[in-house]
Parts: sequence; structure tokens; C-alpha cells
Amino acid sequence: MAQVLILGGTRNLGHVTALSLLESGHDVAILNRGRTPDELPAEIERIRADREDESTMRSAIGSRSFDLVLDNTTYTKADALQAVKIFRARVGRYVFISSGQVYLVRENLSRPFREADYAGTVMPEPPRDSADHASWLYGVDKRNAEEVFKAAAKDSQFPVTVLRLPMVASERDHYGRIQAYIARILDGGPLLLPAERGLPLRHVYVGDVARLVTGLASNDAGIGEAYNVSCGESVTLEEFIELLSRTLERTPQIIRAPRATLDSAKLLPDCSPFSGRWMSELDNTESIRALTSVGLRYSPPADYLPAIAEDYVARWIANGKVPDGYGQRTAELTF
Repeated sequence: MAQVLILGGTRNLGHVTALSLLESGHDVAILNRGRTPDELPAEIERIRADREDESTMRSAIGSRSFDLVLDNTTYTKADALQAVKIFRARVGRYVFISSGQVYLVRENLSRPFREADYAGTVMPEPPRDSADHASWLYGVDKRNAEEVFKAAAKDSQFPVTVLRLPMVASERDHYGRIQAYIARILDGGPLLLPAERGLPLRHVYVGDVARLVTGLASNDAGIGEAYNVSCGESVTLEEFIELLSRTLERTPQIIRAPRATLDSAKLLPDCSPFSGRWMSELDNTESIRALTSVGLRYSPPADYLPAIAEDYVARWIANGKVPDGYGQRTAELTF
């Protein structure tokens, strides 16, 4: 039985992983500020602290050590430096959730991205008022955090494993990206897509990541390494929409318009969240080679989309939850 601490744990990946770890017999605690109500069972311990405040973190954790820390809440170099400082010599394995966007800010890469593509020149910062700046900054910040953990692993044997994730397909995605497509298909109106051919999609299902982290809780495979954790087959946006439409037993009308026109109407990215350039496509060969023995298994979209669609009807609609971006639906239909 492992002693596990999850930084975050209230919304999406942390929530699902907490349940997976608990069901596997581990002792689980989540650490967050407590501002977002969670839906986890009472058996999971709640530790309250501000992730950005070192003193409250130290006070809340006390002298405790953990077999596994799952870090969902490090986004910057400063976050990573704090994490290493607090958990050095107090953790058996530290799993840092990074992002496929560490590759998207690199220059001159071919998709799908491999771990060997990480090192190299990062593209210049786009204008701060541009649509790309926030996504660029996210990727650069995640790279800076990775560099801190990499140095700690080299200098002091900090037991980190970095998992680079693409878009996580989940019933609990707080952005509701797949749910936004479902809502549009169910309302019977047309889907608005940019006219150009989109980039291939290669997501990962939240349950697959949770199962992997649960396996890592009692195994030392991959310490000191970084892995792409992603489904192994790409689909086009059109294929994805067709799969989702078949799941919902609907046939939506698709209307295409030039990207510049949709941008001018302020309909992108919300009208089609998977149509932009910031969707990573990751090669998962290394993760399969190294982590299959600890429970890694990838689910294709055809396997997990029915569960997400069923949850949308049973929980999202029933609770009156509206996906981010769907609030502009009237403007899309008017367009």
C-alpha cells in the first residue's frame, strides 16, 4: 500500500486518478486550497494549502513523506523549484504532468513528436496581444518546469518521471471541449469548421492516464525519464466528428468558412476547439516500450467516446452544466 499525495485533485485528471488509486488499495490525500468543491469519497484525505505559498505548503504537509506525489499543478519554473525544495528526500516517486505543448513551441518539427524532438530551438515569443501568446507561454513555462526537474534528477537524484500529455479526453474536462462538440451535434444546428484541412488529432483518455499513474505507485520504472503518453493513432477532425456523430446517432450538417472570416466574427476557437494549431500529436512508442509492464494501455476514441457522450447526457445536461464556448451558440447559428 502506497502513501500518495495528489497536488490538485478536484476536477479532472486528479479526481479520476485519486479514485483509481483508492480502488487499488492505496492511501490517498489531495492537496489544494479547498475553494473548488470536490466529489471524492471521505476516505480520501484533504490537505489545505496554497500551492504557490511555500510556508503554507510546509505547514500543511508537516514532516510527512510519500511514496508517490502526482503533480497536476506545476505550471512554471517557480512552481517546480518550490516542489523540488519541499519534496526532496521526502518522496519515493514524483510524477510531473507536463504537456505536448513543449513540442509545439519548438521550431521546425515534424508530427508526430517524439521524445528526442524535445531539445532544440524554441520559437520567438509572439506578440502579447495575439491569439497564440497564451498557448506559447504555457508551452514555454512547462519546458522551464521540466528543466528544473531534470536538473534535480541529475544533481540530487530527485525521483521524477515526466508525463507529457496531449489533450485529455475526459468526462470531467472542465473546459468541456468534447462536450462542446456533443452539445452542438445534439442541438441539431450546423457545425462551423474552418475551410482548410486541420491538423491530425491524437488525444489520450483520462482513464488510461489514471491507470498508468496507479501502476507507477508501486513500481520504479521510468524514474528520471520523460514520456509521451498519448493514443497511438491519429484521426482527422472530420473522422473524429464522424465517430462522435455515430455515437450520438445524429448526422450534423457541416458548414465551412475561411478561418479569417470565423476569426473576424469572433467564433474561433470556441466553434471548433480542435481546429487550432495548439493540438499536439505525440508518438507513444517509448512509453509503450517502457511502461506497458506497469499498466499502460491506450484506448482509441471509438472505445471512450460512448462513455463521454453518456456522461454528458446523464450528468452535464441533468446538472445544467454548459461547456465553455457553447454560450456563443446563438451567434454561430446567426452566422
